[in-house]
Amino acid sequence: MQSYPDIGDINAPCPCVFNMAEYVLAYADITPEKVALSVLSNSGARRISYTQLKSDVLGVAQGLLDAGVEPDDRVLMRLGNTVEFPITYLAAIAIGSVPVPTSSVLTETEVSKIIADINPTVIVHDGACALPDTVHRVLNVEQIDAFKSNSSAAFHRGDPNRLAYIVYTSGTSGHPRAVMHAHRAIWARRMMIRDWYDLNAEDRLLHAGAFNWTFTLGTGLMDPWSVGATALIPEPKFDLKLLPLLLARHDATLFAAAPGVIRKLNAALPDQFRIPKLRHVLTAGEKLSPDVRSTWRMKTGVDIYEAFGMSECSTFLSSAPHCPSADQALGWPQRGRRISLRAVDDPTEEAKLGEEGIIAVHQDDPGLMLGYLNAADETADRFVDGWFLTGDHARIGENGAYYYTGRKDDMMNAGGFRVSPIELEHSLSQVQGVTILACVEVEIKADAKIIVGFYTSASSDIETHLKDHAQTHLADYKRPKAYVRLDALPQNANGKINRNALRHMKDVIT
Repeated sequence: MQSYPDIGDINAPCPCVFNMAEYVLAYADITPEKVALSVLSNSGARRISYTQLKSDVLGVAQGLLDAGVEPDDRVLMRLGNTVEFPITYLAAIAIGSVPVPTSSVLTETEVSKIIADINPTVIVHDGACALPDTVHRVLNVEQIDAFKSNSSAAFHRGDPNRLAYIVYTSGTSGHPRAVMHAHRAIWARRMMIRDWYDLNAEDRLLHAGAFNWTFTLGTGLMDPWSVGATALIPEPKFDLKLLPLLLARHDATLFAAAPGVIRKLNAALPDQFRIPKLRHVLTAGEKLSPDVRSTWRMKTGVDIYEAFGMSECSTFLSSAPHCPSADQALGWPQRGRRISLRAVDDPTEEAKLGEEGIIAVHQDDPGLMLGYLNAADETADRFVDGWFLTGDHARIGENGAYYYTGRKDDMMNAGGFRVSPIELEHSLSQVQGVTILACVEVEIKADAKIIVGFYTSASSDIETHLKDHAQTHLADYKRPKAYVRLDALPQNANGKINRNALRHMKDVIT
């Protein structure tokens, strides 16, 4: 068994010989019979102990080795909201291969691009998620389940800076980018555990997301397991309105959810609804509305702590119980992080106190990505003088907190997923009859935004074709929720589409 420094030791470096999966599963040797995971349903819970979790992971890891997977090979994951998702993910990392978790709602078109990008050695497929015909070897969930009975594979240890996993994010260039993360990324999350979660081994953390969402994978599973806590995940298609009862019934001490989920719960909650053991709520993915925060606090008596981050660096700004948010600030840089606010006009300089700047992460931050796969030029373009520019803007108050002022490109947010308008426009413009099209995010009512496709066409019968095309070629969260045909799209003085004007056209949305 490998031992690790206490989570409170902010100066402890990541061990020079390291495996991310071994670190996550270390408590199987400390509290083997403790419940690591409970999958919750109306009728009860399916429980998996730490020792069972480790055995399942290393059994599947051996199965992957027997299937020809070697260190550095890519393992594409096309799995739905099941426990096989985190088990396969950790199994691949355990043997030094590189899992590529993907959203279950991606279309065959989108998955084809990923396959061409990563050239996986195997694809793990549940039979339900979209998957195009492929020459690559495919393993089904029955095979993965059978692998659990294998003898345990050995952990592949090595340089903590070597590639561990790849996640996809929408890029400003108009197509999703493969973000490469090192094994050390899990070590950097210790800063989140300390300065956002306030998480310990006695906690029971319920995450409202699906297994196959990266927010759930990290905050809901990897991090609780890293400290010996119990992860609680509702079964697939669980009614969100019943979550408060689930929190109470299963003695949840922490609750993690995207702001949109909390907003929906607020609408369903009665006044003075108390969840006896709940200490606080964690949220990330999009900016939390002050009204959502205050309504939840009024109804439950429990505080919400917000964090800000991105696929390239997880979360790095946050509030916490020992440092609550002031005046709706995003929060403070977590201790041990290397965060700065760079001047808008000259990112080689720091922004002045109180002035708007670009949120940036230093290249030496342990949680920062290794880079974008097959995109060295785009990776380099994001760095200025050693700082990774996030594209998000903020100002720093006198209290040192960061106050979010918006994103200064046209990226949109769909339930916590960043979506590039260029990607959508490139796809939808292929529909015959469309002359000009622009996709923007429109606030249709307080705290409720949707992606809208504005277009011009000589024909009035194009919307059905746009919807059909989106259904086939775009994941559900990327699809515009409304389409608006205009005689002409507004333009700015340079003759370019005036996206800001479109964002204010909620009155024409039906």
